[in-house]
Amino acid sequence: MKAILCKAYGPPSFLVLEDLASPKPGPKEVLVRVKACGLNFPDTLIIQGLYQFKPELPFTPGSDLAGIVIAVGDEVKHLSPGDEVFGFVPFGALAQEVVVPSNACFRKPKNMDYAVAASFMMAYGTSFHALKDRAKLKNGETLLVLGASGGVGLAAVELGKLMGATVIAAASTDEKLELCTSYGADLTINYEKEDLKTTIKALTKNKGANVIYDPVGGDYSEAAFRGIAWKGRYLVVGFAAGSIPKMPLNLPLLKGASVVGVFWGGFAMRHPKANMENTLTLMNWYKEGKLTPHIHKKYPLEDTSKALEFMMKRKAQGKLVVEIE
Repeated sequence: MKAILCKAYGPPSFLVLEDLASPKPGPKEVLVRVKACGLNFPDTLIIQGLYQFKPELPFTPGSDLAGIVIAVGDEVKHLSPGDEVFGFVPFGALAQEVVVPSNACFRKPKNMDYAVAASFMMAYGTSFHALKDRAKLKNGETLLVLGASGGVGLAAVELGKLMGATVIAAASTDEKLELCTSYGADLTINYEKEDLKTTIKALTKNKGANVIYDPVGGDYSEAAFRGIAWKGRYLVVGFAAGSIPKMPLNLPLLKGASVVGVFWGGFAMRHPKANMENTLTLMNWYKEGKLTPHIHKKYPLEDTSKALEFMMKRKAQGKLVVEIE
């Protein structure tokens, strides 16, 4: 089978396409012929050795996938060869075949194509876990989403609106904010043109945002936190800006606010039953037409490096997908 390989940590240009032996599933695993792999910002970090964990070199990046089951382990009962599925792996999905833990592999709805299915799991799984389980977002609260036009950000905008929040989308261009508005954002902030803290307070009539969803980090985090409401919840989702911010601890003290970490991958592995319940809820919402993943662009496997470079330049809106023949 063909697979993208990271043989040395570095930029996307270091990646190579090579032939590898087909993997074999263990007792609780599923072997999937990959039809599409959705890219996520952590993919750009893991190949540079900048992510929370570092796979042993060489390795194949890619986490979000959709495809067809080839074989199942002896202990797998809910899936069979030929099933159309989507799933999640820590790495390895940018290949023609990948082994997926059975508790992270789900039947794909018939009306969902492979590219959409491969765009779903990490973005919506992360955002729903963040808003439902970590922030306990309530109907009528105000949600501020930083990096709102990206994969997880746009999912948070859509889910926040569906959960009854007033959603403020913050992004770096008016074009990106137009997309956020089409996905349900009530209010917008262009943080390249407007002062983030001042505008948050103005839009919330000095009450502040009850929940702040931050997959960006960098210079915007402290400014956003200064616009949080009393007993607000600040969700630390990621650091797409490239730097991890240092927050003055008097800020959560003065606002009675909470800084809440969000690591969906860890949650999914430690609490598979709860993750399954969340996934089923998301699938039902998709079937009802309430969720619509936005795919910005599709690439063939051999152009994976180009796709990751495009993502690193902050040009992607919604999701980028690698389609695999």
